[in-house]
Amino acid sequence: MLHIHHVNMQPIVGGGEIYTRALTRALADAGARVTLYVNPSVRLWDDLTGERITVINSKNEQQLLQQIPDQGAVVLTQSAISPRCVERMAAVHRIAGFAHMPMFQRSGESLKPYHLLFTVSRYCIDLLRVAGLANIYPEPVYGIADLARSDEPVVRRSPYMIDRRKFRDVLIGNLNSFADFTIQKKEQFSRRPGLTLGLVSLIGPIKQFPELFSILGPILARRAAVNLEIFGSGGYAQVRDLRRAVAPLGPRVRFWGYQTNVGAIYPQLDYLMTGLPEKEALGLNALEAQACGTPVLAPEAPPFTETVLNGASGYLYRDPRRDGGRHFEEILDAILAGRPRPDPRIAAAEHLAKFSYAALVERARGLIKALSGLTNIRI
Repeated sequence: MLHIHHVNMQPIVGGGEIYTRALTRALADAGARVTLYVNPSVRLWDDLTGERITVINSKNEQQLLQQIPDQGAVVLTQSAISPRCVERMAAVHRIAGFAHMPMFQRSGESLKPYHLLFTVSRYCIDLLRVAGLANIYPEPVYGIADLARSDEPVVRRSPYMIDRRKFRDVLIGNLNSFADFTIQKKEQFSRRPGLTLGLVSLIGPIKQFPELFSILGPILARRAAVNLEIFGSGGYAQVRDLRRAVAPLGPRVRFWGYQTNVGAIYPQLDYLMTGLPEKEALGLNALEAQACGTPVLAPEAPPFTETVLNGASGYLYRDPRRDGGRHFEEILDAILAGRPRPDPRIAAAEHLAKFSYAALVERARGLIKALSGLTNIRI
């Protein structure tokens, strides 16, 4: 039985962490023994249990290096690890890693020490090749809609994610938390009359929401029947810039902060909106929405052309940076005029099967075979 030392030490929860949890389960169900090393501040792993799964808290890279066996282990990384740590691991272990961010305007130098590279979309595979990287697993290891994370009520929370490295984020995050618990009444989410569009996402630079809504915000604002609901948190600057971009909607836009019970959110949206495409590896939120029967509105570009079946599981529109949002506006007006809302579970069932847990377990078998081949590498 192959023993995989799986690493995700991110201090926050995003798509990569949801993916890590699902893949850990799939690897165990496919026959591997998995030890997962995680940041102790993240509670996502609390219910990750199984006969072949062990979860170990690891505070930093130095502790991680001490926790992994002395030599010859098979290590699979999910979160960014410093080049120095990767080089130290590669000298004594067989190390593979997931590239969760496309090589868009980024150097692949930090990925060269890895003995094998995986990624989650064909788009990312193509960009890894363009970057001149070798040892790339030839098939994408697609993620899944992992919705069983919480049954908490969906109530308004702070939209600010506290980055402990930034004093401004710590200050604002703590002030918002104080206001939440001592001043503001917890408002529970319920949809309003009209067309409900939503974001369910980390509000971070990868999504490029401020740039997207600087174009689409005024279009939405001119249509009084449209509401925008934003579920997610981010650093101070990203939230500030997104607030400015959607300000034309006035009270028809609401920020709900980070939510764990996303399965209760998607069915209340008419459409999920994604961010801009080029920095996005896959977009797990698009898969989650479709699994709940909620169609997606996304730019017509990779990786969304892999995850959204145009006309069946949502609608793809031309990049608004190229046409000023005219194509998006046409689609929006058609929806408001009564264009049928597709149900991805019916219209795109075969498409969505690629992103099922059964499909992930099958891909995990291929991943285990590839990782087993690393044991032939001399270190």
